[in-house]
Amino acid sequence: MTNNRTLLIISILLLAVSACIEREPSTSLERSTPEAEGVSSAAIIEFVDAVEQSDHEFHSFMFLRHGKVIAEGWWDPYAPDLKHTMYSTSKSFTSTAIGFAVSEGLISVDDKVVSFFRDDLPDSISPYLAQLAIKHVISMTTGQDPDPTGIVMRDSNWVETFLATPIVNEPGSTFLYNTLGTYILSAIVSEVTGEAVIDYLTPRLFEPLGITDIDWEVDPQGRNTGGWGLRIRTEGMAKFGQLFLQQGMWNGEQILPQSWVQEATSASILQSPEAPDSIRDSSDWLQGYGYQFWRSRNNAYRGDGAFGQFIIVMPDQHAVIVITSESADMQGEINLVWEYLLPAMQESALPEDPETEARLRDRLAGLALRPPERTETPSQAVDISGKTYSIAPNDRGIESLSFAFTGDECTVTEESARGEFTIEFANGAWRHGETTRMGPYLLTTAKAAYVGLPPLRIVGACGWDDEQTLRLVLRYIESPHTETVIAAFDGDEIAVTVMSSFAPPPDEPTLVGSVAN
Repeated sequence: MTNNRTLLIISILLLAVSACIEREPSTSLERSTPEAEGVSSAAIIEFVDAVEQSDHEFHSFMFLRHGKVIAEGWWDPYAPDLKHTMYSTSKSFTSTAIGFAVSEGLISVDDKVVSFFRDDLPDSISPYLAQLAIKHVISMTTGQDPDPTGIVMRDSNWVETFLATPIVNEPGSTFLYNTLGTYILSAIVSEVTGEAVIDYLTPRLFEPLGITDIDWEVDPQGRNTGGWGLRIRTEGMAKFGQLFLQQGMWNGEQILPQSWVQEATSASILQSPEAPDSIRDSSDWLQGYGYQFWRSRNNAYRGDGAFGQFIIVMPDQHAVIVITSESADMQGEINLVWEYLLPAMQESALPEDPETEARLRDRLAGLALRPPERTETPSQAVDISGKTYSIAPNDRGIESLSFAFTGDECTVTEESARGEFTIEFANGAWRHGETTRMGPYLLTTAKAAYVGLPPLRIVGACGWDDEQTLRLVLRYIESPHTETVIAAFDGDEIAVTVMSSFAPPPDEPTLVGSVAN
């Protein structure tokens, strides 16, 4: 009798656990094979080959078809558990926060911007400023010209400076990309909710989709920057795109109103309406702009960030393609998608092709951005090791550099106006670490870059170009960017050239100095 009662209790508990599991839908994306979802594995291999033969530096890639991941890869040292700087792809998330606020009755897209910032208004409100509404800001039709972003960010009160910037065209009449306009949307969300955008989105978007380990830069008042600064993992990007592909539905629940998805991803205005069809037909930047989403060719739309951070949603193909990268030719990246992946998608499943599928898996698993080749450490390293070089006054504020060599390791210590930073490099291999030292960044204003973020994940590698010249490669692996430092030693003198991966090399050494007395 006792055993029967025990078995009955266990059965009831198992049923209860099973019911809980059923009531708690998974937030993980399902995996499938390309052929099962109507895509050729061989075509995806061709796409990856084309990427690696191009000038584009990809960091990650994820391909969803019918809501299932059919291909995914990270170029080592980038990895699935790392966030990646979104740059302007952040705008699509800020737009979504506006969508939630509209759906909750907190705001309307017709609300006037001045109504939210009574304490930050200029002494005289122009007719165009009085007319400016959320729908103008969210569609990049504020009427300001030029884009005031660089000027506004020099100040400590971005809202006040933005509102004081003249509006020269009637709001809604002309398209002009305006990143600080997106910041204003973030500020509006904070005004009406009392929360930063990231906190407002967490229970509404991030938690339902199972998106974790995110952060977002802030302004001097602690508001999220809105138009840039979000860092999120590749799969989180894919989930966001899939939510929009599913018209705001997730696990059977309408997370975001379908009406908002349709409004946000439809063209509100056409960029350069005077452009001839011959140019428009070859450009993914002239297909129209929605609510912080770009319309694309092939009836697609996308979240889009500098250097190639893409969430491409393709409703006709039931597909989402996500890319993180560093590229100077973003149109060229999208062209690869249209050339190789678009024609590979068929309406029905393809015959199984286990051999090619296995080849694709191996290809994706082996993706890597290689460190400099290992070199023999010259005898001069013994003389350099432990010395501190005083650096002449420079724009970077660097005051001294010291180098320490131990076996195949090089440790560099930099003292600057920002503090002391020690970074380790491995000869011919990536050495993982983290730092609070600011890396290369498109937004160079000190009041904006990386504020509110934890220490930055990095990898460092080194090698010797010759017996006098040390090359250091420092990748900021939660951003698109890399810094290369070439230190030329000549007796007690040093000349250092610092190069950003997205800027041309300087004509002369960035830093010069000599051994400190």
